[in-house]
Amino acid sequence: MPQPKEDILRGTLDLLVLKTLETLGPLHGYGIARRIEQVSRDLLHLNQGTLYPALLRLEQRGWINSHWGTSDNHRRARFYSLTKSGRRQLAREAESWQLMAGVIGRVLEGAGG
Repeated sequence: MPQPKEDILRGTLDLLVLKTLETLGPLHGYGIARRIEQVSRDLLHLNQGTLYPALLRLEQRGWINSHWGTSDNHRRARFYSLTKSGRRQLAREAESWQLMAGVIGRVLEGAGG
């Protein structure tokens, strides 16, 4: 029986979206969600109710831009791309995540001994 997909940890969705856009360039929302699921080996699941409010928030903060285009299956779709400000935010969030992951790792190592 397959295991259920995990929800995105609170506060990490922005980081995952920004990194995905930095890596792959402009993508539509469905493409962003599928890429994150693919990279996580299907352990993370993004639904529209989670992703699209995050994309709107990122755009309002000036970290991403959007434009209408045509998807691979010839449907109209909104494509998102990283801005210069978004690249700076990605660097800040990645650094913060690395620091927090290190702290949690140290706590877990100390918890066993």
